[in-house]
Amino acid sequence: MALPFESSAFKDMALVLGAAGLVIPAFAALRISPVIGFILVGVAAGPFGLGQLPGLGMLALSNPDALAAPAELGVALLLFALGLELSIDRIRTMRSLILGLGGVQLASCALLIAGALWLAGLPPAQVAVLAVALALSSTAVGLQLLSASGQINSRTGRTAVGVLLFQDLALAPILLLVGAGSGGNFGLALAKGVAALAIIAVLMRTAAPPLFLQAARTRRSELFMAAALVVLIGSAGLAAAAGLSPSVGALMAGLMLSASDYRRQVEAAVQPFEGLLLGVFLIWVGSGLDLAALAANLWPVLGGTALVLGLKAGAVYGILRLRRLRRGVASHIALLLAAPSETSLIVIGAGVAAGLITGGTAEAALAVASLTLALAPLLGLAGARLEAATSDEMDGEAIPEASGQTVIIGYGRVGRLVAQMLDMHGRPWLAVDSDPDEVQRLRRAGKPVIYGDARRPELLDRLKLGDARAVVLTIDDMRMLDLLTKRIRERHPDLCIVVRARDADHAGTLYAAGATDAVPETVESSLQLAEAVLVDLGVPMGPVIASIHEKRDELRGRIKASGAPLKRPPLRTLRGSKPE
Repeated sequence: MALPFESSAFKDMALVLGAAGLVIPAFAALRISPVIGFILVGVAAGPFGLGQLPGLGMLALSNPDALAAPAELGVALLLFALGLELSIDRIRTMRSLILGLGGVQLASCALLIAGALWLAGLPPAQVAVLAVALALSSTAVGLQLLSASGQINSRTGRTAVGVLLFQDLALAPILLLVGAGSGGNFGLALAKGVAALAIIAVLMRTAAPPLFLQAARTRRSELFMAAALVVLIGSAGLAAAAGLSPSVGALMAGLMLSASDYRRQVEAAVQPFEGLLLGVFLIWVGSGLDLAALAANLWPVLGGTALVLGLKAGAVYGILRLRRLRRGVASHIALLLAAPSETSLIVIGAGVAAGLITGGTAEAALAVASLTLALAPLLGLAGARLEAATSDEMDGEAIPEASGQTVIIGYGRVGRLVAQMLDMHGRPWLAVDSDPDEVQRLRRAGKPVIYGDARRPELLDRLKLGDARAVVLTIDDMRMLDLLTKRIRERHPDLCIVVRARDADHAGTLYAAGATDAVPETVESSLQLAEAVLVDLGVPMGPVIASIHEKRDELRGRIKASGAPLKRPPLRTLRGSKPE
C-alpha cells in the first residue's frame, strides 16, 4: 500500500532524510561538525521552531516523539560500533582509564553538582537523581567529534573514551537504583539486568557466528547486513526488556563480537546506518528545545547551565592536571565532557516516572540538560581549538636545525619505518608529529621528534625547510597532504618532496601539486604481491626485482605525465597482445 504524499509520516521522513542529505555535505564543505547542523535542524523543525510561523508548517515535524525510537537505536548503534572497535582485550588495557579516571570523574562531578543543588534547597532524593544525571557526558557527541577530527586514538581520544565508556557501563546500575527508589525490588531488578547481559554475551559467542556464517555463504551483502541488524536490535531489545538501556545491550554485543572473524564485515554492514541514525538522534535532541520556554525562564536556565558546565569542566580539568596531562589536552577533554548527556534525559525521565522528581524541578532540569546537550558540539570544538592554541607549550622549545636533514612530517606507522631506514643508511632526520604526549615519550627515548600541527602555516617557516635535504609527508589526511605539498613547493621550488599517496588517482593529484615523488599505497602493495608470487613460483630473485623496478618506473612515469588516474588499456590492446 502506497504511503500518501500528504501524510504526516511521509513529511517527517522526507524532512529527516533531506536534512541528512543536506547537512552532512554542507557542513563538511564549511569544515564544521555536522553535529551542530543536525541539532539546528531539530530546533528549526521541532514543535517550537518554524511550525509556529504561518505558512511554514510543512517544514516542521508532525510528531517529534516518533523519532525517540530511531534516536535510541542510533545511540545503540554508536555503542555497538564502539564495542566492536574496543574489544575485551583493549578494555583490559584501558582499565585504569575506565575504572580509575572514569569513576573519579563521575563521582567528583556528581558530588559538586549535588552540593549546589542541596544549597538551592532541593530534597535529598531529587538532589541524588539530578546530580548523577547531570554528571553524565554525551557519548554520541563526544565520539562523533573525536572521530571527525581524527583524534579517537590520540591521548585526548583515549582518555575521553575511557571516561565515556565508564559512564555507559554505569548507566545500568544508575537506572536500577532510580527504579528502586520508587519502591521496586532492587535485588530482582539487578538480577534481571545481570542475567540479560550474560545471555547477550553467550548468544554473541555461540549463536551469532553461525548466523553470520550462513549469511556470508549466500554471498549477498544485503543478507549479511540484515543479520548484523538482527543481532544489534535483538541485543538492544533484550537489554530493554530487562530494564536496562538498549545501548548497554548493544555495547555488550559489540564487545563480544570484537574477537569474531566477522568483526570487520559487521562494521562495514552497519556503517551506512550509523551516521543516519545518529543524525536522527541529534535532530530529536534539537526538537526538544522549547525556545519560548527558555526565554520565559531565561536567567534561571542560563544560570543552571553555566553552573553545571563550570563545575564539570573545572572538576575534569583539575583531575586531569593532577594526572599530569598537558594543559591543552586537559582543557579539550574538560570542555568535551562538560555538557550533560542524552542519557541524562533518560535518567531524569526515569526519576520523573519513579516520582522522585516532580513539578517545576523536572521541567527546569530537562531545560538545562537539553540546552547544555545542544551546546556540547560547540564546547567540543572550542576544546579542540584550545588544545591547538596551547600547543605553544611545546612549540616554544627550540627546534633543531633542519639543515642537511630529512624532515618527516607525521611519525606514525609509515613515518617510523622511513626513519628506521634512514638510520640504517646513516642519514640524519627530524620528525614532526601532532600527538604531544607521544612526542614527549619519544624525546625521552632520544628520538629527534618535535611537536607540530601541520595545519598551521607557521610550522613550515619555523622548520626552515630551505636547508633540508628532503621532506617526507606521511600523514593520512588526503586533503592535508595536497595542501602541504602545494604550500611547500610554492615556498621551496628546489626541495625534494616525497609524499605518501592513497592510490594512483591521489598520486596524480600530488604530482600536479608539486611532489617530487608520490608513492601510492595500492600500487606498491600490488607490486609487492606480484614480487612474492613470482619468487614463490621459482623465478630467480634478480630478474623479479629488476622487473618490479621497471614496472614501478613505468607506472610512475604514466602518473607524472598525466597527473590523472591510471586507465585500463583498451580491450583491443589486451586482445592484440601475445604472451612472451
